[in-house]
Amino acid sequence: MRKLLPLAVTGLLALPACQFAGGDDAADEAHRLNSMKALPLNAYLPDAASRDGKAVGTAQWLLAKRCMVRLGFTGFKTLDIRTVDSTYPVRQGTLTSAGKVGDNSLYGVDDPDLAAEHGYHNRRREESDDQPMEWPADQYAALTGTFESGDSHRAHGNPIPEKGCMGEGVRKIFGPEPKPRKVGGVQLSGYHWLGAELWYQAHKKARKDPAWKKADRAWSACMKKKDLRYAGPDEASTDSDWYRTDEPSAKEKKTAEADARCKRDTGYIKAVHAVDSRAQKALIAKNEKQLDDERAAFLRSMANARKIVDDLS
Repeated sequence: MRKLLPLAVTGLLALPACQFAGGDDAADEAHRLNSMKALPLNAYLPDAASRDGKAVGTAQWLLAKRCMVRLGFTGFKTLDIRTVDSTYPVRQGTLTSAGKVGDNSLYGVDDPDLAAEHGYHNRRREESDDQPMEWPADQYAALTGTFESGDSHRAHGNPIPEKGCMGEGVRKIFGPEPKPRKVGGVQLSGYHWLGAELWYQAHKKARKDPAWKKADRAWSACMKKKDLRYAGPDEASTDSDWYRTDEPSAKEKKTAEADARCKRDTGYIKAVHAVDSRAQKALIAKNEKQLDDERAAFLRSMANARKIVDDLS
């Protein structure tokens, strides 16, 4: 259970026990709903942090390691996969630290205590956030199939496969890659485009729903009482002022804390989650067979990844 905000003893004693417990339950429920896992379409998206998801990453690197040796990079024979697992290659000289501003949750900050301490610099660390290794230009090109001007498309006389050794590994796990699709002006590629496409469509529709707009207005009115003027939580969390420093300013902390409190006081997360969920369920009902087929294909690929790991480890 999260730490409660400091309360005057007299105020605490004046609260009925059932009211206090109910408030805590509501906060916990809002926190639970503030996650991709709480929405229906999450069941149709791969989870990189799961046991099967990690097997894919390990299998991809094992296959890439073998491919790189084949291309003439003999030093890869002794590459310890554990040093690169859960990462993707970065070209030497281009590695930058990930921005600290942001929040991995769906609807932004929801805990006033954490927000008061970290502001919007509260991005939770995931397995996929592991620091990638930098690779020399020739190895990077061979690993990823990404070339800059002057880079050779061959390595030690051998042709580099499409999308490099990493891409070759993915194709051996999942099979031929589907053709890219453009959704809302964004090019989507990969093996699970339908779930991502439907997520985008559902969220776009949900944001136009009167219930969502009503939630935004209630939250905005709450913030205005605290002398903070934002049309919605997204506008507050992406204020350009927050990106100017590595550490949160006093103003950012104040805004983030108010943001989280107003979400709780207005029932914001529960309201918008219901709209998002309703929109996703409608699209799942229309595309259920194709989604089920893609999920079955993904499960077969997971089994393939585990077999590759067993064979090559």
